[in-house]
Amino acid sequence: MPRIDQITLKQLRALQAVVEENTILAAAERLHLTGPAVHNQLKNLEDLIGSPLLVRSGSERNVPTAQGRALLRAAAEIETSLDRALRHIGALDQGLQGRVVLGVVSTGKYFAPRIVALLKREMPDVDVALRVGNREEIIEAMERGELDLCVMGRPPRTFLAEAVPLFDHPHIIIAGADHPLAADPIVPREALLRERFVMREAGSGTRILASRFLDEIGHDQEAGVTEMSSNETIKQAVIHGLGIAMISAHTVADELESGRLVRLRVQGLPIYRKWYLLPQPRDAKPAAVSAVEEWILTHAGLIEPKLDLS
Repeated sequence: MPRIDQITLKQLRALQAVVEENTILAAAERLHLTGPAVHNQLKNLEDLIGSPLLVRSGSERNVPTAQGRALLRAAAEIETSLDRALRHIGALDQGLQGRVVLGVVSTGKYFAPRIVALLKREMPDVDVALRVGNREEIIEAMERGELDLCVMGRPPRTFLAEAVPLFDHPHIIIAGADHPLAADPIVPREALLRERFVMREAGSGTRILASRFLDEIGHDQEAGVTEMSSNETIKQAVIHGLGIAMISAHTVADELESGRLVRLRVQGLPIYRKWYLLPQPRDAKPAAVSAVEEWILTHAGLIEPKLDLS
């Protein structure tokens, strides 16, 4: 039994060329070798196999034997496998294959699946894993190197230098459809201080923004606050009359369109912030990560939720 590691691609290609060209001389010209070199490749291959690979007499000269045909089939399979591997390597080098972990703060989960869906259409062999968490969880995951990219509204200092703005992030005040202020064409800012605000947990970007806005209009007067742990519970609380809320407009587009919630028109609102894309700082960034990062940055307008806040 011959050792597989002694068989070379040059030997197999010499066999293929002789069979296809029918003469050693023509095969040598095709392979840019001399006739003796091709003859030696064939002889070495036959010695390794221990069987004749070509018929060398009569009208069927240089036709493969049964052993030769078996080896030619194996050679074709090897060529196909190598071609597939090289194309796969090329795709990896170009960022067209691989895995990318995209982190998104919970407020961004309303548009983040669209990013993944569009990337799947544009880069079908890139696996984009979406990880959603609150701001603290996403920052900690970035610091541990668990995320390749992340989208958030207020970059931490540690990643500020890498943050790239994507598109506007408007914040509005919402109320239930039957709230007394819902019918006012313009709501006086001072009237908000008489309302109870439903807010996210301390430390969230929306909570900080709402607190600053109320401090600006209230001075020493404080509005009542009910704390909720997610945007979904805040929306349900406002729908059921537990208070009003400052919230990302991107989280309530469906409820505003259906009329379950209304936007209160208040001077100074919406407050516009930005969504940012943060890459993981690395000396050598995987090609797939670079490709996804570039795609997101160049298609921000396609990703941005469409809202009418006029």
